[in-house]
Amino acid sequence: MMKRFILRLTFTISLVVSSTTLWSMELSSGIKQLYLQQTDGQEKEIGDIEFTALEAGLYQYKITLDHHLFKDYFLSMKEMKCLEGPELWCFIPYPYKQPRTVSAEDMRWLEHDLLFMFKKLDAFGANFWNGIYYRMEVTEQGLRGVAHSLDLNMLASPPDDLTTPPIEEFDVDEADLEKRWLPYLEIR
Repeated sequence: MMKRFILRLTFTISLVVSSTTLWSMELSSGIKQLYLQQTDGQEKEIGDIEFTALEAGLYQYKITLDHHLFKDYFLSMKEMKCLEGPELWCFIPYPYKQPRTVSAEDMRWLEHDLLFMFKKLDAFGANFWNGIYYRMEVTEQGLRGVAHSLDLNMLASPPDDLTTPPIEEFDVDEADLEKRWLPYLEIR
């Protein structure tokens, strides 16, 4: 328990020490790779993301997943693209129009575009309360997302304001990272 606390504290301190200047130096127009990472550090490249500068500090992005890595599953009357491992890790596209912009100060739209749902292999159907929301932080290597729990049922109907990301801080909870197959996401 203490070891886990120290690891989380060290990770949090490293994120705080990182600056938005590093983000600006790391992020430039161009293509970066998108990785999902296991707790033991093994990673899986799942696609790429292209950034285009719009104005000082603001970038538009386009995510292209490598769909050859994902298998098609028909879960709870819905076709899903899933990665297979100790769990199914299913990509859940954000279903509403959004600007696809990101800055060092606000990465919420990018976080909304990287939603997943996990499913235990022996479970029946899809349980949308098993959503994964990667809260992104700036690091020296680029961006690192840590999995948080999210009930994806909240996206069943469109938000009142399509110009503001609907998932807010109080909508996500800490996830038990040791129990999840792919608790980290990196863009570098």
